[in-house]
Amino acid sequence: MRRQLPVFPLNTVVFPGVTLPLHVFEDRYRALVHHLLTIADKPDRVFGIVAIREGYEVGKHGVQSVHRVGCLVQMTSVEPHADGRFDIEVVGRQRLRLDGLDTSGAFLLGDVETAEEPSDTSPPAVEEAERARETFEEYRRRLSEMRGSDVLEGELPRDPEYLSYSLAATCLLTLAERQSLLESPTATERLILLRHLLTEEMRAMQAIPSLPATEVARTSWSPN
Repeated sequence: MRRQLPVFPLNTVVFPGVTLPLHVFEDRYRALVHHLLTIADKPDRVFGIVAIREGYEVGKHGVQSVHRVGCLVQMTSVEPHADGRFDIEVVGRQRLRLDGLDTSGAFLLGDVETAEEPSDTSPPAVEEAERARETFEEYRRRLSEMRGSDVLEGELPRDPEYLSYSLAATCLLTLAERQSLLESPTATERLILLRHLLTEEMRAMQAIPSLPATEVARTSWSPN
C-alpha cells in the first residue's frame, strides 16, 4: 500500500516488534508529535523511521541522506515537558520503503510503500530459527564472560520472523549490519545473515580476548 506519512530520520535502525523510547527536542519533530496527538485513534498515530546514511544530514540532501528501507512505527505513549520537549515510546509495526521525501513542511513527509509480511513457519524457517537461537546463546555466553556478568537476558520469541527482528535489535551490531538485516527479504535469509554476523563477532572476541567489555544497550521487544 502506498501512502504519505511523517518521517523521522534517526541514527539507528528500528525493527518490527521492537519498542524504542525517543526524546524529542528538535522543532520539526515536536511538530510531528503535535500532529500525531491530533489523531483520535491511537493505532493511527503512525510514522516512519528511517536510518540516516553515514556522512549525511537530513536537509537539502533530501532522500539521499536516508536509507530507503525503514520501519513503520506507532506512538504508544507520550510524556510532554513544560519546555515543549516530549518523551515518547514507539513500537515497530512493519517494514516500509521510502520513495520520496518532502522537506518543505513543518515536519518531514515521505511517500512510502508498505506490505503485509505473513509469518513464515515453514520447516526451513523453523530449523534456521533454532540454529540462530543456538548461535545466539553461545554469543551471549561469551559476551557475558567478557563483561563479567550476564547480558542480553530475556525470553526470545519463537516465531522465526520476530526472532530475527529481536536478535537484530539486541545483538551488538553496526548500523550498516542492522540495516542489511532490515533489508533482508525473508526471515530465513535474515536468520542466516545473523548467524554469520554473530559467528564473526565471536571470532573477533577470541582474537582479541583483552577487549574491554561493551556496555550492552538494552532494547525492549514487544509482539504488539
